[in-house]
Amino acid sequence: MSKKFVPATGLGNCHLQTLFPRLHRSTPWITTRVRWFETDDGDRLAIHMPKPLFDSERHPLVLLLHGLEGSVSSPYIQGMMQQLLDLKLQVAVMHFRGCGDVPNRLPRAYHSGDSDDPRWLTAKLRALYPNTPIAAVGYSLGGNVLLKWLAEDGDQCPLAAGVAVSAPMDLHACSRRINSGFSRVYQRHLLQSLRRSLERKSEDPGIRAALPDLTNRELFADFRRFDNAFTAPLHGFRDVDDYYTRASSKPLLQKIRRPTLIIHAEDDPFICSSAVPRQEEVSECVELAISRQGGHVGFISGSLWKPHYWLEERIPAYLMKQLQNTENKDMK
Repeated sequence: MSKKFVPATGLGNCHLQTLFPRLHRSTPWITTRVRWFETDDGDRLAIHMPKPLFDSERHPLVLLLHGLEGSVSSPYIQGMMQQLLDLKLQVAVMHFRGCGDVPNRLPRAYHSGDSDDPRWLTAKLRALYPNTPIAAVGYSLGGNVLLKWLAEDGDQCPLAAGVAVSAPMDLHACSRRINSGFSRVYQRHLLQSLRRSLERKSEDPGIRAALPDLTNRELFADFRRFDNAFTAPLHGFRDVDDYYTRASSKPLLQKIRRPTLIIHAEDDPFICSSAVPRQEEVSECVELAISRQGGHVGFISGSLWKPHYWLEERIPAYLMKQLQNTENKDMK
């Protein structure tokens, strides 16, 4: 396994890297069982598990955090589950509130800095399985959430290790990037998905009154307007700028105290290059794997006819190494 990413022959373009996995792996193939956890604020969180969890130090657990409007069915989640299961690791996929085509009970949903929910859920898992080491992998929005969580908890973080892929670590810069050029196509697709999710939620009369006017198309013109009208006020932020500032993980990266790998491509069509941290902007616990190409959660190597999902080797290899180091420390 090469630690350096080389794009597949015929897939050097960032948009091809980004779109290919969605087309090549359009049908989920791993069956999971869902378990619901009742939250303290009257909502609920779902985790999907391809196999029953059990308390065993020989089988660490990896928590997967999907991206904006993702789910257990997302191709990158399915592929990573397969690789982790092949390595005899346990896997739990957390659905952010309202994802997976199941509306949540409250007007609030989830956002790019929502570290409280995975932290809370992990505490529940640790109470159920106290001897099982837990690591986490976050993609895109889930990657920013994970990095923020790792930094906020510092030495008290319950995770043995973390990996963030294509994370929007500076939300101000990323909102500008995705609102330019061809990237606006991705923005439009994601906002349409968010609108459909809100329309499903609005079928509940008790929630409808707390939501913005979903018939106002201007609110879905770009992420800044959507986040200012919906995300910020419903999640306790003053406005969109307050939200982007407080939810961005980049200013916090020097506070991370657990082994962490950040994987990112400089040609990511979702994320401005200025959002990518330099080595001096992260703690010594953080390893940066920055490649020139790779798109957004793409990183397809090999060839167009025989694609190779590089993330599915690089991430498990890193996690296995860090989990082994944790086990060796515990034995001393």
